[in-house]
Amino acid sequence: MVRKFLYAMAVLVVLLLAGAVALVLWSDSLTKIAFVPTGKFVPQPALAANVYDDPAMWIARPGLGAEDPSHWLPPGYKPDPGPLHAAVFFIHPTSYLEKVRWNAPLDDVKSRDLAETFVRGMASPFNASPDLWAPRYRQAAFGAFLTNEPQANEAIDAAYADVLLAFDAFLAGTAKDQSIVLAGHSQGALHLKRLLRDRVAGTPLAKRIAAVYAIGWPISLEHDLPAMGLPACARDDQPGCVVSWLSFAEPADNHMLLESYADRPGLDGKPVGGSAFLCTNPLTGAAGGSADTTGVGAKANLGTLVPDLEKKTGTLFTAMVPARCGADGFLYIGDPPKMGPYVGPGNNYHVYDIPLFWANLRADVAKRVAAWQANQPH
Repeated sequence: MVRKFLYAMAVLVVLLLAGAVALVLWSDSLTKIAFVPTGKFVPQPALAANVYDDPAMWIARPGLGAEDPSHWLPPGYKPDPGPLHAAVFFIHPTSYLEKVRWNAPLDDVKSRDLAETFVRGMASPFNASPDLWAPRYRQAAFGAFLTNEPQANEAIDAAYADVLLAFDAFLAGTAKDQSIVLAGHSQGALHLKRLLRDRVAGTPLAKRIAAVYAIGWPISLEHDLPAMGLPACARDDQPGCVVSWLSFAEPADNHMLLESYADRPGLDGKPVGGSAFLCTNPLTGAAGGSADTTGVGAKANLGTLVPDLEKKTGTLFTAMVPARCGADGFLYIGDPPKMGPYVGPGNNYHVYDIPLFWANLRADVAKRVAAWQANQPH
């Protein structure tokens, strides 16, 4: 998958776990040696059809109580005026960095712990919902995104099979007329794109989707979005649409990502090279375009979550980060904000895509769910 694109993304997770390393100097070959699995891909045995009935297969779901990391809120955050009347399905990003397997074992301690950290920071904007679900799944290894070997695609397909099974269990646990919010980051957003094509587009379920947040993975306006069956969000009170962005501070160097964007086909099977991809400005809730050339100032940012990963907490700061969608499809956030040491080469803020706009995302989903409800016959 999009080798160079995820090479840049992968740098951030490496820094997270291995400490500060001058990865900008690494070559593709060294990165492959360090992370691409060397063994043969072993097909993953199919999980039992009812495996996701087991609460242990979920990082977050109703009934987990204090063990659910998605319930976390920043210290001092004022409670929401009411619950979010939607069921939320969140797919976490890659947290398995080992090279001994192409897919993460479900019982791998390190990847489980990091996945829970990601859910704490990235799924918490949705936790006004009492029905927030985030599955454990046999995710593709970090190294699977650094190579074009056929085994890498097999690993990604195997991870996606688990996600589909979890999604079926999620649907079974929700009311038939309940609105749904779908969200994912990075590898999670990749699986979410496919899930929309395979399980939502053109089905009655599409009418239940209040919003889709596929963040941290490029969505081609020509080759992905039509197959997903929902439009890009054109305004902040529009329900049933797709939100996506990829964050860079300035000066930005994203040439690797632009070059690698053409390496893989879109959801329609056609090359995506040269096609524009979706950028939603999280401060306006609208897709970028000619009207977004100057962007929105930091005063519109309701709260940036600056994480303290060592203590597994964070602090919310208002009016800290601006945003504008560039003509190239990336979200630009001005001068590099002080979010922590895990910024990638070229001022890539991938790990912080959601924390940068934590409070705005929380307000955005509430507004879209309310708009979805207002459109329903009573």
